[in-house]
Amino acid sequence: MRLVLAEDSTLLREGLTRLLTEEDHEVAAAVGTADELVEAVDRSRPDVVVTDVRMPPTHTDDGLRAALEIRRRWPDTGVLVLSQYVERRYAARLLADRPEGVGYLLKDRVAQVDDFLDALDRVAAKGTALDPEVVRQVVAGTDRPDPFVRLTPRERDVLHEMAQGYTNSVVADRLHISQSAVEKHVNAIFDKLGLAHTTGYSRRILAVLRYLGTLS
Repeated sequence: MRLVLAEDSTLLREGLTRLLTEEDHEVAAAVGTADELVEAVDRSRPDVVVTDVRMPPTHTDDGLRAALEIRRRWPDTGVLVLSQYVERRYAARLLADRPEGVGYLLKDRVAQVDDFLDALDRVAAKGTALDPEVVRQVVAGTDRPDPFVRLTPRERDVLHEMAQGYTNSVVADRLHISQSAVEKHVNAIFDKLGLAHTTGYSRRILAVLRYLGTLS
């Protein structure tokens, strides 16, 4: 696939470039600022952008704002965001509008090459890829009453895998259960979250968003 990288750490940027090139991907540009990222996407129109959240010039959310602009201007471009820490609001902002072709990983995940490449492939295929640690910390950190208390442990396991962007067949393989069992659990999740009769939106995406604590 054709990629543009944005990372202000020269060492990590060069490392990612080498890794992706060795995997036979084309790195059209590797830049160090959010402004350069948008310009590079405009020039090269990549399949996927890989970007940090905190980048120059302000070192706050410049990379995220650039990612959101890219999603607005070039909606077919996938965006895989890397972050040093679990920052729920950033994941929520990317997912809230149109979650297809979006990923959010912790930078530590890059060292687990297979996981990183798998997430990249899912984003390129218009799927969703969320870091398991992001999902775990969001759920562990919420103490407000919510419908998730009604979920069984197995239903929580299934929703955890759904939140990482896996299909029902992949969830079945990862949890070592049948696909029909996964479908049963998914339907139960929709019912308990009040999504059984939802129309006009993807129930799967709404369930994940609620899982991340972005919807009431």
